[in-house]
Amino acid sequence: MDASQIDGPAAERSAEPLVRSLGAWGLALLVVNGVIGAGIFGLPGKAAAEAGTASPLVFLVCGALLVPVVLSFAQVSSLFRGSGGPMLYAKEAFGPATGFLTGWAFYVTRVSASAANLGLMVTSLGFVSSALADGVIRQVVLFGLCAAMVVINCVGTRRAIRAVGALTLLKAVPLLALVAVGLWQQPGCLLVDPVLPEGGDFGAAVVLVVYAYVGWETGLVPAGEAQNPSRDMPRALVLGLLGITALYVLIQAVSVASLPGLAQSASPLVDVGQALLGTVGGLLLMVGVVVSVGGNVLSATFSMPRLTFAMGRDGLLPAWFGKVDARFGTPVRSIVVYGALVFLLASMGTFRWLAEVSVLSRLLLYLAGVLALPKLRRRFDLPVRSPVVVALPIVAAVICVLGMTQVGLRAAALTGGFLLVGALLYAAGPGRARTR
Repeated sequence: MDASQIDGPAAERSAEPLVRSLGAWGLALLVVNGVIGAGIFGLPGKAAAEAGTASPLVFLVCGALLVPVVLSFAQVSSLFRGSGGPMLYAKEAFGPATGFLTGWAFYVTRVSASAANLGLMVTSLGFVSSALADGVIRQVVLFGLCAAMVVINCVGTRRAIRAVGALTLLKAVPLLALVAVGLWQQPGCLLVDPVLPEGGDFGAAVVLVVYAYVGWETGLVPAGEAQNPSRDMPRALVLGLLGITALYVLIQAVSVASLPGLAQSASPLVDVGQALLGTVGGLLLMVGVVVSVGGNVLSATFSMPRLTFAMGRDGLLPAWFGKVDARFGTPVRSIVVYGALVFLLASMGTFRWLAEVSVLSRLLLYLAGVLALPKLRRRFDLPVRSPVVVALPIVAAVICVLGMTQVGLRAAALTGGFLLVGALLYAAGPGRARTR
């Protein structure tokens, strides 16, 4: 049976037919827009600290390592004609408990990523006033931003979220300007000898840089609207990944060549912009950070509480999470919990280890989707005619596991704690008995 003919469980859950109008280029645009976010504004300095002038190669290696993972996800997503994601794949392959933990890992990725991004935004605002970069004022600003995002989402202003989403399309403008000016001023930046600094760790740098690549899985969501998902999804993911990798390598090469103190910078691209174009360049990149992070965190504060709300309604979490506010018609409790967790992590953690938590939980998420592929192939009785296709999920799983071994102990402990909380909440959920 051809994979493109399989409806799969996702199609069975939807009574409304979706218009299949998305081609490979449209899907690739979604992938690129989902990936390019706050990570690239904060990681060049961390990558330079670990890998020095070899840091552009870190971004190249990271992009190459993700190819087997994204291709595995492209295959598994093509088995479902309806829209889906890692939680769906894991649930259909391994049962509701694994599906729940996969969904919970996704929740952890967004909480930790939102906290890291929000902290980066406040640090970048230090370009205007150094008082914002540290101390009590920083905590007050973080709290105010989290509270504002919670309130906006609680009162149900969806139009505001859509407006912020539109603004995030502008996030590529300062990055492209940075590359153009940097290549003009530093034409030989790609020819610098790759040298690791003393005490550097290339592998740790690769794992950290994965944070700048996360988000491509959002391109899997509209699988039910793709014209030919089994053909176009792999093309879209690879095209998107190639374009993003090329942009990131150029950004890092320009940054290394333009800012000698890149490894010590708390807001690297803002400082690079200032080095290239003076105050105007610094302000341009600072606006890029604010626009990108603001849209990302605000949209996450809208979408992710809906996950815990749905889990509460389905009995996978305590019913407390599934309550809707009578006045606003929104899941206020889930929204407040999400905002509180983001503030707590942003106020107590550094960008680096929060990024590592996001990467580790994301690798667990990827691993679940990758391991689901062979089982779903057997379930749908799909013939595999190429040894490359057979090896693909194996290679992807090995890459995910090796990546996990590079994460710091503190980030691993916090991620494990989050997953343990999720397991306890699932065990306490009344729906557990129904899903055995």
